[in-house]
Amino acid sequence: MPESAVVAQAVVRSGPRQPFGSRLAAAMADLGPLCVGIDPHPGLLSDWGLNDDVAGLERFSLTVVEAVATLAAAVKPQVALYERHGSAGMAVLERTLAAASDAGVLSIADAKRGDIGSTMAAYADAWLRDGSSLAADSVTLSPYLGFESLRPALDLADEYGRGVFVLALTSNPEGKSVQHVGGSESVARRIAEAAADENRRYAGTMGSVGLVVGATIGTALVDLGLDLNAVRGPILAPGLGAQGATPADLRATFGEAYPAVLATSSRGILAAGPAVAGLRSATEATRDGLLEG
Repeated sequence: MPESAVVAQAVVRSGPRQPFGSRLAAAMADLGPLCVGIDPHPGLLSDWGLNDDVAGLERFSLTVVEAVATLAAAVKPQVALYERHGSAGMAVLERTLAAASDAGVLSIADAKRGDIGSTMAAYADAWLRDGSSLAADSVTLSPYLGFESLRPALDLADEYGRGVFVLALTSNPEGKSVQHVGGSESVARRIAEAAADENRRYAGTMGSVGLVVGATIGTALVDLGLDLNAVRGPILAPGLGAQGATPADLRATFGEAYPAVLATSSRGILAAGPAVAGLRSATEATRDGLLEG
């Protein structure tokens, strides 16, 4: 591993931290722009020969971290797939996040949290505060109670050197009924502009307030007039691989903003398990595809 990657990863484990955006930019530069989703669906557990229980969940999760930690810029556990196992499943998530930290790979808790007032503050405490057993390097947030409702998380992320990814433009068909409303002054555009405002507090090339923009949105960025370069934050782009997007699609969709894109592949890589060697090979192939061209 390049020496700079070792330094960047060491910062993950011990404070004081650089801002999340700076750490992610360093990881992407050294390891490539790939995030591996940790999605322990019942079907994948079965394909790996594991039971759909807490033991299978933990074996699956820790194997993925072991396999990809030195190859991917980040891992993204899907929180709902741990919640379905109750408190024991959430304990596995805690151990998975700790394993990622110990391995020096950045973590994105895919929780999509969003609420108002003291409830949002509690969510922020859970996912972003030092000392919380669920604290990740970053967390996904839903802004559809108003972007400013996310203020407790935005401020706590800044305080503790962590980051957030705000849902902006998702690829599910239902998303258009909210995100595209307003045309050239769409909801998605206003979210992107609000994220850009937040990133003014961060020095360096990449701020810590990112956006979630689906890899399979087609021409939506052009249609809605979204300037992702102006956001100056990372763009988490789920949908690479099994969901249909290719690296060429990502380059065409994101254009000049492609260098800020952290592409996420889950099933496309996880299907290569349970052997660590198979997961590593699939991760390397996916990463190399993103770096070509």
